[in-house]
Amino acid sequence: MEEEELEGPNSASEKRYFPESLDSSDGDEEGILACEDLELNPFDGLPYSSRYYKLLKEREDLPIWKEKYSFMENLLQNQIVIVSGDAKCGKSSQVPQWCAEYCLSVRYQHGGVVCTQVRPQSAVQLALRVADEMDVNIGHEVGYVIPFENCCASETILRYCTDGMLQREMMSSPFLGSYGVIILDDVHERSIATDVLLGLLKDVLMARPELKLIINSSPHLISKLISYYGNVPLIEVKKQHPVEVVYLSGAQKESFESILRLIFEIHQSGEKGDIVVFLACEQDIEKAYEIVCQEGSNLNPDLGELVVVPLYPEEKCALFKPNEETEKRCQVYQRRVVLTTSSGESLIWSNTVKFVIDVGVERRKVYNPRIRANSLVTQPISQSQAEIRKQIVGSSSPGKLFRLYSEEFASKDMRPLKPAEMQEANLTSMVLFVKRIDIAGLGHCDFINRPAPESLMQALEDLDYLAALDNDGNLSEFGIIMSEFPLDPQLSKSILASCEFDCVEEMLTIAAMVTAPNCFSNLPRGAEEAALTCWKTFLHPEGDHFTLINIYKAYQDTALNSTSEHCVEKWCHDHFLNCCALRMADVIRAELLEIVKRIELPCAEPAFGSEENALNIKKALLSGYFMQIARDVDGSGNYLMLTHKQVAQLHPRSGYSITKKMPEWVLFHKFSIAENNYIRITSEISPELFMQLAPQYYFSNLPPSESKDILHQVMDHLSPMSTMKKEQNVCEKCPETAEQRCALQ
Repeated sequence: MEEEELEGPNSASEKRYFPESLDSSDGDEEGILACEDLELNPFDGLPYSSRYYKLLKEREDLPIWKEKYSFMENLLQNQIVIVSGDAKCGKSSQVPQWCAEYCLSVRYQHGGVVCTQVRPQSAVQLALRVADEMDVNIGHEVGYVIPFENCCASETILRYCTDGMLQREMMSSPFLGSYGVIILDDVHERSIATDVLLGLLKDVLMARPELKLIINSSPHLISKLISYYGNVPLIEVKKQHPVEVVYLSGAQKESFESILRLIFEIHQSGEKGDIVVFLACEQDIEKAYEIVCQEGSNLNPDLGELVVVPLYPEEKCALFKPNEETEKRCQVYQRRVVLTTSSGESLIWSNTVKFVIDVGVERRKVYNPRIRANSLVTQPISQSQAEIRKQIVGSSSPGKLFRLYSEEFASKDMRPLKPAEMQEANLTSMVLFVKRIDIAGLGHCDFINRPAPESLMQALEDLDYLAALDNDGNLSEFGIIMSEFPLDPQLSKSILASCEFDCVEEMLTIAAMVTAPNCFSNLPRGAEEAALTCWKTFLHPEGDHFTLINIYKAYQDTALNSTSEHCVEKWCHDHFLNCCALRMADVIRAELLEIVKRIELPCAEPAFGSEENALNIKKALLSGYFMQIARDVDGSGNYLMLTHKQVAQLHPRSGYSITKKMPEWVLFHKFSIAENNYIRITSEISPELFMQLAPQYYFSNLPPSESKDILHQVMDHLSPMSTMKKEQNVCEKCPETAEQRCALQ
């Protein structure tokens, strides 16, 4: 057909429109003629719906649409194409569709299309949006893959996935043979997984000359990408719309008051449009949400309702352009105020946003390899982030950007580019993956920015402590099994150790609960006492890990005995628990159990509640988390880390904090250096158990401290006979090779 041939940039607008023929016909002959005129969707063979043509007109208005012909020509003639475009120019939704058209034209002989996203929320929402625009069913021709959720089928030709999921796919298919086109989107976010893919795909492209790679980025990173990949074609998309930028330099010191004042001034002005506020951290979102909701209820109702939307990093919904009915209702009756952080920069795509308030700072996690902990640091955003926030203002009419800082601050204190996550994060999982992929011959990874040497050495050291490496520094057989789990290596180690200690079922529950979002709800003011009363019913004397098992079991029992999902949601609400988080934990646990069965790990019957089982769970936890031990040094809840001299307190929602019973030695799951140095998810352990399970060479490398002296005394008191018996028992249970040892190093 003529329409299937590649034409100029305006060819799409020349397609015929027949929405009326779907709804009415005056006679049989006219109906037959109308059916003959229907244009068929080449992806599913069905006639296009009237909605397809409506969305097509909207797509033609996107800034990137003018570049379609140029892009398709470059795609045909080159292996790598870089697309430079601002936020909301359409590159994330249109480029993958054009690549699907290319794959269709060559009859999918090289595979389909995959497009990576940094955040799961973006992958899901883009897949839904693109399926709608292509007039196909989600989960069939278009799908998505995110951690612990796969919405694809054998006929899926275009899939959106997180960069981490594509990275994991390379473990089983190193050359990604299922795809003819790979699109790395939002490369300027500089996530670890995207940077690793940029490096590894260089070798894949050499091995597969037919493979196409598309790189989507904001303009700020383009020069770096071109120097990294060499002389490759560049498609530049210009999106110009008027935005009035207002600098409020005096507002930085009293940013909260300034934000609230601006929100209410904008609302009372009567100007149409939603407001997006970029705050520094989640705590600021909670604080602003409470104040705006409280004050907003006192405003003049004639101005319309002020709807406050807190957009947290883990939210699974993005603000897309609403349908006509919702948009009309919002313009007449409502104004949305979206409260978010830097993580929301790629999640807000609605054209109804007319006002953006930017505080100019963010709270970032920066990993310190010397103490194996994250520091929460408040620092200025980058100039590239400031520009992206400007582009969020809708393009249909002029908007305003309020910057709560000075122009001098923007030019002198802000870095040009956002720092690469590779240079600020814990690299242990990344090193485990690179070691695993090395087995397939793709071990060389030419990073766009070299990882920090100290972080790299710490990651290798940790993997060595966890028995994931052999004497030559390659992955041991045990390390290969650890890499099968989509978890932190320490958590993977604990699951494998649970096979030795007959507590796999319980350890899988713990792993699912600590991987899912926080199961405790955010509490409104005044609900703390009622919530604590509810939570006390779940507390377990052995610690928070055991409390999580109690909560999960109670949730499962409720789900099994309930007649509807509404009953489960009500139970969660009544107990101040996050129903979505518990659902996610259920999904995660099911996938982890499937992995355990697939690699044929031994799995004993659950025995939760017995003393022996509680001890075994602690042994499994210690096998992975022996590097995360703290001791109460003064009996008042001041816990000193075993690996460094940081002091922390138990989190207020810890069971020990609620019952006011502070154990001397604890194993903890999380610790961050911030205003409140809290250790989270803690369980009591004994120093004797630690000395039995921690690798001897790890203990030898600990810095001198009073805690280490105590442990030395414990080691001296452990009788040689009991040590020999312990080693003998382990040897009888473990495989013959040293690399496969689970419980002990």
